[in-house]
Amino acid sequence: MKNYIIGILIFFAIIGYVRTHKSTPRTIIYEEAVSQPVQTKSSVKKAPSTEIQQTSLYSGRQAQGSGVIVRTLSDDTKGSRHQRFIIRVPSGRTLLIAHNIDLAPRISFLNVGDTVVFNGVYESNAKGGVIHWTHHDPSGKHQSGWLKHNGRTYQ
Repeated sequence: MKNYIIGILIFFAIIGYVRTHKSTPRTIIYEEAVSQPVQTKSSVKKAPSTEIQQTSLYSGRQAQGSGVIVRTLSDDTKGSRHQRFIIRVPSGRTLLIAHNIDLAPRISFLNVGDTVVFNGVYESNAKGGVIHWTHHDPSGKHQSGWLKHNGRTYQ
């Protein structure tokens, strides 16, 4: 009887391990990853953000989506130079796009209200997240990302 119970426990431990470590797609679609409703500031103060907990599972993963530019920012010139702007995705969340302009061309004529399609690495944060690696990898070791704006691809 004791061996039977130990066998069952081992079986369920293996099932649990396989469920949590099964492979996932290489590229996620951002909107599918964060399909929960937008939380208000008051709900975030009352409890840890479920949205951040859910999206943090996707941090460091290749993500693809689109959004409308709500704000353009000055370039980040510390280290590699990055063109920065904030987009609002269809769910209402905002994302900072950090586009490396030392490795890819700067997006010309970028305006508030324009739509940008992105493919890059998503990193979760309290403000919605950041998309970076929106360029080719000169060493060829990392999946290339890109941005699309007004019919042109920037990589």
